[in-house]
Amino acid sequence: MPVVVVANPKGGVGKSTMATNIAGYFASRGHSVMLGDADRQQSSRLWLGLRPAGARAIATWELGPEHIVKPPRGTSHVVLDTPAGMHGKLFTEVLRLADKVIVPLQPSVFDIFATRSFLDQMAEHRKATQLQVGIVGMRVDERTIAADKLHEFVDNLGLPVLGYLRQTQNYIQLAARGLTLFDVAPGRVERDLEQWKSICRWLDR
Repeated sequence: MPVVVVANPKGGVGKSTMATNIAGYFASRGHSVMLGDADRQQSSRLWLGLRPAGARAIATWELGPEHIVKPPRGTSHVVLDTPAGMHGKLFTEVLRLADKVIVPLQPSVFDIFATRSFLDQMAEHRKATQLQVGIVGMRVDERTIAADKLHEFVDNLGLPVLGYLRQTQNYIQLAARGLTLFDVAPGRVERDLEQWKSICRWLDR
């Protein structure tokens, strides 16, 4: 049972967008999916409450405030949305359960520096050698200097860059209805699904 953790020390980088769409992708493949939300804002949990009854099922993974228990039997895939500034016991518990960690990263110098420290901290964890870690550039406009700086940063990380996602209203409009890119007709979100192909291949490995 793969456990995919979406993590970044900064708030507002798109963790919930990433987590909900990963859960939607797994559900579209016919998996029994649970989505957990360890963030106080509970954005992913709110999103689950908006999900239509006719959409592919995604169960809620109930998390305690101090301790994350293993998901129940019958679950085939788990996605965990995490809070900004995750540290201490929660950081240890999350990495203990994780198989894969996706780090969404925006093309901002502040996000880049904060993420560098977070990645260093994760590399020192005793489970570091067992984790698969990938970077996803969020809200990236390839024409900007900020995008160039982001490329320069990730090229020196030694970690795979799974993809770059553009800034689009598609994510906002779908989230407001409890949906993901993988819940609607592909023709409506063709450009975005194309950007997700490499991410999905990594998730399936």
